Amino acid sequence: MSADHDAARGGQPAPGAALAAFERMLAAGKDSALLRYSIGNEHMKTRDWRAAIGALERSVALDPGFTAAWKLYAKALDQAGEPSAALDAYRKGIEVAQRKGDRQAEKEMTVFARRIERTLGAR
Repeated sequence: MSADHDAARGGQPAPGAALAAFERMLAAGKDSALLRYSIGNEHMKTRDWRAAIGALERSVALDPGFTAAWKLYAKALDQAGEPSAALDAYRKGIEVAQRKGDRQAEKEMTVFARRIERTLGAR
């Protein structure tokens, strides 16, 4: 891709370039919760829910206190049509956010969890 094309897009890398870079880091043995979160986030952008779930599940396993990973993991589960699993993930994420004092993440996940609860209750 040309530098001109990159500049026309505001300096953003080509779609998939970030994911490829993250995958290379993983292959080089640089596994971490943040790297798995980043990989999951890239899969979310392409709506590859299964791949996102796998990466984000690993992220929260590596760092159970990673609030943002819980939030994105739950969202991926919900998008994949797994509302019960998403609700469980949101609840775990809410507990983490409460322990860490992350009020904004707690509020956001609570809103999403309540939406799922209402949906599940209507079934």
